[in-house]
Amino acid sequence: MIKIPPYLKKGDTIGIVCPAGFMPYEKAETCIQILQQWGYKVKTGSTLGSNQINYFSGTDAERLHDLQAMLDDKDIQAILCGRGGYGVSRIIDNLDFTRFRKNPKWIIGFSDITVLHAHIHQQFKIATLHAPMAAAFNDGEYSNQYVQSLHKALKGAAANYNCAANTFNNIGEAEGELVGGNLCLIAHLVGSKSAYNTKNKILFLEDVGEYLYNIDRMFIQLKRSGAFSNLKGLIIGGFTDTKDNTVPFGTDFHNMVHHHLKEYNYPICFDFPVSHEKENYALKIGVRHRLKVTSKKVQLTEIKL
Repeated sequence: MIKIPPYLKKGDTIGIVCPAGFMPYEKAETCIQILQQWGYKVKTGSTLGSNQINYFSGTDAERLHDLQAMLDDKDIQAILCGRGGYGVSRIIDNLDFTRFRKNPKWIIGFSDITVLHAHIHQQFKIATLHAPMAAAFNDGEYSNQYVQSLHKALKGAAANYNCAANTFNNIGEAEGELVGGNLCLIAHLVGSKSAYNTKNKILFLEDVGEYLYNIDRMFIQLKRSGAFSNLKGLIIGGFTDTKDNTVPFGTDFHNMVHHHLKEYNYPICFDFPVSHEKENYALKIGVRHRLKVTSKKVQLTEIKL
């Protein structure tokens, strides 16, 4: 049974932390202002905008300490990761979730934050939130439906998202716990204690900036691991800025993925708005959803307990 952290009310505190890549403080200023306009208090961690260590927002020890402090702080009701990038898997096994398990709070983010989502789901059965991070609030984008979906999710509204049909879709309807995130990270976790058990789940996948051959390899890895074998449904999100070699791989993204999935009979949809771009709806990982794929549209609906 999945445990749902308390939804937020006005006056609650959201912590902003960077457990992976570095983010300048000014890139989070609009986010902080909008969160305050939404009625929340904001507490920033030491890894936001300070002590850049090459690619990272601090040493492994500094990033571990900052995230641990946020997990343990009883006055913080949600943790918004400033950005992803890479680095959470370097610290995940040294985090202590004892206090977090007793008093769960929403962990928010995507990309490299997939490691946290998967680990918390698999080890502790606590819901988390795959959603826009701090940079998504910039350039006036805080008013779009995707950032607003984060606001609604934090308040407890049930997700109900639609997108257009795609000729590669598998028609059908299914219910199951929703899990997923970044393809690269989900493949990276295979064989570890953080890896998703996808049996009877609805899985969603997205990625950015990958070569076609590498996407092909990761789909084969997940397929060989059994990740696709017993799903209830599969959501293929945005795979943006895909690249090809000088010598072409020989097919495009959609045909390549369809080739790997054509043997499965469960509902599958392509081009769902979950991605590294602004089209990135807030999705509650671990929460039961209904996926309905028809010839006219796709609908993903959260099932309220």
